[in-house]
Amino acid sequence: MEIVVNTRLLIKNKLEGIGWFTYETLKRITRNYPEHHFIFAFDREFDEEFLFAENVTPIILSPQARHPFLYYIWFEYSIAHLLRDLKPDLFLSPDGYLSLNSKTKQLAVIHDINFKHYPNDLPFFERKYYNYFFPKYAQKAARIATVSQFSKKDIVTEFGIDAEKIDVVYDGVNEIFSPVTLLERQAVKQKYTGGADYFVFVGALHPRKNIVRLFKAYDEFRKSHTNNVKLLVVGKKMWWTDEIENTYENMSFKTDVHFTGRLLPEELSRVIASSIALTYVTYFEGFGIPILEGFRCETAVITSNVTSMPEVAGDAALLVDPFSVESIKGAMLLLANDEPLRQSFIEKGKLQRQQFSWNRTARLLWESIEKAVG
Repeated sequence: MEIVVNTRLLIKNKLEGIGWFTYETLKRITRNYPEHHFIFAFDREFDEEFLFAENVTPIILSPQARHPFLYYIWFEYSIAHLLRDLKPDLFLSPDGYLSLNSKTKQLAVIHDINFKHYPNDLPFFERKYYNYFFPKYAQKAARIATVSQFSKKDIVTEFGIDAEKIDVVYDGVNEIFSPVTLLERQAVKQKYTGGADYFVFVGALHPRKNIVRLFKAYDEFRKSHTNNVKLLVVGKKMWWTDEIENTYENMSFKTDVHFTGRLLPEELSRVIASSIALTYVTYFEGFGIPILEGFRCETAVITSNVTSMPEVAGDAALLVDPFSVESIKGAMLLLANDEPLRQSFIEKGKLQRQQFSWNRTARLLWESIEKAVG
């Protein structure tokens, strides 16, 4: 087979959720199936590390697709022309965008449709684009892959897609995430919080990551807890809104909130493993990879009781109502004060994490590819 792949999110040192999915699955699929030819379509100069095997041919298509108007040009003209010229067996799009102008069979990986439920969390043109085009992409696709049963049901309900057309492939977790020694933990705490214990949040600083309520909950936690426990925030300020800014500026303990920016996986692993707990209390996720990162680092996890997160966490995390500051604060108090409880969640996490791996994701995605080609 010849498969064209949308690889525009493979950007060195800037991989996030969908970028990691793209990286981990394509690395395995291209190497596991050397008899097939893969054409990687980039929208900018690429790093050689993303050419995973001899059966990968890169191509750069203009313009750089980083704005809704440019998305349209890239997928409806640049990609469409490429598919018309090459006539491949399939166009695989790990971020869900397809080319409506192409007759080539297409497989969309739609991770979630948060824009349908929380459109105001996105800039005006982004939400207009997503809500107009993604229902069309879902209808256009020969097949859809998604990363949780929750997302599958959501796509079926909101877009009217036959459930038989959708494959659940789940996400995995990088094996670099692992626990640390006591000495390493002390060194990490000294580097980031002056030696103090801390809770950690991991993710792009975006409204749906629920940063506002996390800040408020941390403030209330500190008013009730005598020890000097910090909050470490790891991630890029993608959409640092006025509401997030105002909440942060009005915190009583804002000087105890430390921002690291984006961290490379090796360092992120050490930071998660050295924390009291991961506080991942977003209000909408198609999967939630940081939950698995917490499990692999053998730290306790606080996460939300909505969307896909209970499906991923099972009984191995402390579930909270993400819309309740009191609920988040209560979980932080519980884990800060109760080490045996933390250890019980860590032990459960060791079992829960065994259900997920990038090897499994790649295998399931390949099965979806074969169904799409038909």
